[in-house]
Amino acid sequence: MDKFQKMPKIAKVKNKAPAEQKISDPTELKDYQQRKRKFFEDNLRKNRMVVSNWIKYAQWEESQKEIQRARSIWERAIDNDHMNITIWLKYAEMEMKNRQVNHARNLWNRAVTILPRVNQFWYKYLYMEEMLENIEGARHVFERWMEWQPEEQAWLTYIKFELRYKEVEKARGVFERFVMVHPEVKNWIKFANFEENNGFTANARAVYERAVEFFGQEYMSEKLFLAFARFEENRKEHARARAIYKYALDNLPQSSCKDIYRAYTIHEKKFGDRVDIENAIISKRKLQYEQELSENPTNYDIWFDYIRLLENNEDEKIIRETYERAIANIPPTQEKSFWRRYIYLWINYALYEEMKAQDEERTREIYRTCLQVIPHKKFTFSKIWILYAQFEIRCKNLKTARKFLGMAIGMCPRDKIFRQYIELEIQLRDFDRCRIIYQKFLENSPENCTTWIKFAELETLLGDLARVRAIFELALQQPRLDMPELLWKAYIDFEITHGEDEMVKTLYERLLEKTVHFKVWISYAKFLIKIGNDPGNVRKIFDRANASLRSAGDNDSRVLLLEAWRDFEKEHGNAESQAQIMEKMPRCVKVRQKVVTEAGHERWQEVFNYIFPEDDNYRPNSKLLSAAKNWKKNKEVDST
Repeated sequence: MDKFQKMPKIAKVKNKAPAEQKISDPTELKDYQQRKRKFFEDNLRKNRMVVSNWIKYAQWEESQKEIQRARSIWERAIDNDHMNITIWLKYAEMEMKNRQVNHARNLWNRAVTILPRVNQFWYKYLYMEEMLENIEGARHVFERWMEWQPEEQAWLTYIKFELRYKEVEKARGVFERFVMVHPEVKNWIKFANFEENNGFTANARAVYERAVEFFGQEYMSEKLFLAFARFEENRKEHARARAIYKYALDNLPQSSCKDIYRAYTIHEKKFGDRVDIENAIISKRKLQYEQELSENPTNYDIWFDYIRLLENNEDEKIIRETYERAIANIPPTQEKSFWRRYIYLWINYALYEEMKAQDEERTREIYRTCLQVIPHKKFTFSKIWILYAQFEIRCKNLKTARKFLGMAIGMCPRDKIFRQYIELEIQLRDFDRCRIIYQKFLENSPENCTTWIKFAELETLLGDLARVRAIFELALQQPRLDMPELLWKAYIDFEITHGEDEMVKTLYERLLEKTVHFKVWISYAKFLIKIGNDPGNVRKIFDRANASLRSAGDNDSRVLLLEAWRDFEKEHGNAESQAQIMEKMPRCVKVRQKVVTEAGHERWQEVFNYIFPEDDNYRPNSKLLSAAKNWKKNKEVDST
């Protein structure tokens, strides 16, 4: 092993490029060329389908100034794979690079004859002819290409070619053939723009008119009419533009007239009568809404839009008829989710009659009819009851409002209705009626702590403290409460506010019989500190809390409690008490525990745990303890 370790490491030799071979003799050059040709021919015999072998071979012959040999290799490559575009392009590039124009032209002729759908050949061929300033030859190539009816870009390239040489008539002839080969709206618009840009306004208008006739009623397009109308606007022929817009609106389907409507409105705002266009648009929108509602009469969003349109433009009679038609479409199922939008139709109807029509009797009739339509045994809408009561109050019919709120409580006791009724009576300063409603409210939902607290707050404002305590005591006796912690806190805060310290202590002791949460203990201790109680009593509370949490096994809460105790001792204790609490503080250790994942696999993870000195599981280092015991035992043996 030592020998191998002492052996020097062998350095890796990088592959160097072969040294350049200098040829100074014709015989040596001929020998070199023969070897290279043999090498290339061998590669071709191995695999004739690898295009790169042909390209490298031909380019090498070209580099040796053997153009005829290179041309022969390219021809062999074409015979091998005449569909390969790269071979044709490289071959033609060689001919053009060596200024063999006729050879290049013949090659391009062969290429576009064999592969007429390869646009790249045509573009290269045309570029060469145009660079040679053979304009007639380029035009002849374009005509040959157009016979194949290529894609749109090829036609547009031909048109640009003619425009570069100021041949507008020839370009127009190409456009005429183009729109017949590719009869699309955008191409007709390009044709018209071509005529307009070259100053032939009458021709441009004739192109648009021909396009409208060409597409007819069946294939009529919104884009064509928009372009035609804008053309007339630019020519300041506003009457023509208006006629085009109207023709489009009358003949196009409603679903495809959005841009026409928008453009027509803008045109009329600029150059025409705004009232007429608004009336036209409103009538079209009304027709559209009617069509949609005939397909789906329970689409209440469409009803809202339709009614909003009518409210701004129609008389009361038509608006009422539309509202009646809308509310007649009752949801097909008695599920509340389907009724939510429907109910707002009634609400809007009632608000319209009250605010705009100012018809109180009709408003009252709408509310009462709506309450009859709603299936209250399955579900109800508190908003309707409340809105009707508020309407009667605005009409100064307080007795009717109370009557219907009472009916609502009897038929469908909802928290929202109770609270609204109570708020009404508080504003009217009828507190005896408020107490009655609160009693009904609590009989209906005795577990609602918020209602108990609000009831107690009302009695507190009225100054009846005995009644407040009776309410809190009655609330605490309920077998089930949704948020009991809020109820206890409100009761304790009430007694603290009124200076009943002994009562507060009693409440804390009663609460600790039901829960041992560390926040309750800390709150109890802070209360004793606040009223100036002896620190010894506060320590007893902390000690009781520590023992309670220790028996419950809640280590996290116990740590928070001890931290609060430590803060108390820093502020109110002495050195001895501070040392005692520090002895109780736990030690945080990292332990590994087995965890079972959802997939049923077991894995170990590290968690932090607390070890308390006063607990049974607190043990010092076992090795150190055993060593100390052995040392003490040996010492006793030596002394004997």
